[in-house]
Amino acid sequence: MEQFVVSAIKYRPLSFASVVGQSTIGATLKNAIQRGHLSHAYLFCGPRGVGKTTCARIFAKTINCLNPGSDMESCGECESCRSFSEGRSYCIHELDAASNNSVDDIRTLVEQVRVPPQIGKYSVYIIDEVHMLSSAAFNAFLKTLEEPPSYAIFILATTEKHKIIPTILSRCQIYDFNRITVNDIVSHLKDIAQKEGVTCEPDALNIIARKADGAMRDALSIFDRVVSFCGNNVKYSAVIDDLNVLDYEYYFRLTDAIRTHNYVEAYMIFDEILKKGFDAQHFVSGLNSHFRDILMCKDVRTLSLLEVGEVIAERYRQQAAECPVDFMLEAMNITNKCETEYKSSGNPRLLIELTLLNLSYIGTEKKNSPPEYGEQPAVKPGIKTESAAVQKKTEPEPAPIPEAPKSAISLKDMLKPKTETETKPETETKTEDGLAETVEEKAFTEEKLVQEWKAYAETIKARQPRLSSRLLEYSPKLVSEKLVHYPIISEQHRELMEKHTMDLIRHLKDTLNSSITVEWVVREVSSEEVKTRLYTQKDKIDYITSANGAIDKIIKDLELDYR
Repeated sequence: MEQFVVSAIKYRPLSFASVVGQSTIGATLKNAIQRGHLSHAYLFCGPRGVGKTTCARIFAKTINCLNPGSDMESCGECESCRSFSEGRSYCIHELDAASNNSVDDIRTLVEQVRVPPQIGKYSVYIIDEVHMLSSAAFNAFLKTLEEPPSYAIFILATTEKHKIIPTILSRCQIYDFNRITVNDIVSHLKDIAQKEGVTCEPDALNIIARKADGAMRDALSIFDRVVSFCGNNVKYSAVIDDLNVLDYEYYFRLTDAIRTHNYVEAYMIFDEILKKGFDAQHFVSGLNSHFRDILMCKDVRTLSLLEVGEVIAERYRQQAAECPVDFMLEAMNITNKCETEYKSSGNPRLLIELTLLNLSYIGTEKKNSPPEYGEQPAVKPGIKTESAAVQKKTEPEPAPIPEAPKSAISLKDMLKPKTETETKPETETKTEDGLAETVEEKAFTEEKLVQEWKAYAETIKARQPRLSSRLLEYSPKLVSEKLVHYPIISEQHRELMEKHTMDLIRHLKDTLNSSITVEWVVREVSSEEVKTRLYTQKDKIDYITSANGAIDKIIKDLELDYR
């Protein structure tokens, strides 16, 4: 049986053109070779598996090539290239600093530098994982690195640039290697799969690329593992099972349950995920990323930021059409808060379940929410229970609780056919998906305005008595067809009203006119009235100092801070 060679070694690039995702660095190095602008020391730094050591070897091979091409790629046929490919070159040396990090190892290297190259122009020394050198070894290397022989070139490679002392950094040309994008990894894996005779689903390769986290070597290792599991037909379902990756389908189902306010279904999906052995924190992070990907599909310009396969991307576009932007924003805020508090939580599962409950009640009315503590659950008409009958005999029947204002115009109401008695002009607006829809403009009188205003104030009387009393203190004035004025006594009063009256405006838009606007108008008040309406500590002291200048002088002389 033919000996197996791992893909990371079998398909290691042999030229700058074949290095994936580092085209800028390859072009820079080739231009330096062509112009003869070679430095005596280079530092290649970046994440693991992105091609640092590979580029160092290609660079060393190219500068010693006896017949380089017009594109500054090595010929691969001269004696220097053949000796390097066969591992017998005396001009290119590699040192693993992780296991040769002592002063004696560096002294041996310095002695070796004195020997000129036998074939080619340069002796190239590639020191991998250079950050592992000890402080004494770094100091012993400084002089040689600063003033090497004319034929010596050092290429240092590291994944942790911050651990290298500044005196070394200042003596090198630094090249920062980037993580390889998902699209580049998928494209490279397609080429390798074609060469190996392996059939792969695009979504399966996308999962491998995302699991590799920007490292091509990791992607090739995962590819070998998946092929060992699946054979020559790699499917998406088999890949997520082999790599223990949470399927996108869970997040799509969960989002549908949240959007329809079905927290029970959300709980069951979460429990199913936990039973399959997935980490709860990973689930929350993935859910937050899922909401982010949906948001990316809301605009054509951000579609390129979605790093998934075409089939899954289509699912994202379909779900994005059903989820408004404000829903996604609030959902991301809730899940991000859960992700932040996860490590400090004493009961992580309860925290996530509470998060799912909050997500399920985004944009719902109070009447659909669970009963608050001390609140009696509603009994459906026509259903009598023994406890309800006893309660009816012993306690008077409570007054009906008025419905909470609707948070938004429902689709059913918007599409309801108009009767002959209704005279509502229609205007055309744009939805979040760019589609035209009809919004009904309702005519109303000042009497109707006052009626709805008082109705809203009564609904919040139990929850916000102070705000309710402020709303009932005066009568709103209908200035124009869509503009309402309400009197207030100060700017602080305006801030209070604007902060807490978004539900009021939604209520008026829903019941009166979708284009209604409320403005808070400051009116003049007497000094006696001001005394009873001092809201903040600053207001009270400002009133006292304006009435008595001596107190103002004492505050300034003593530099008192009353804020």
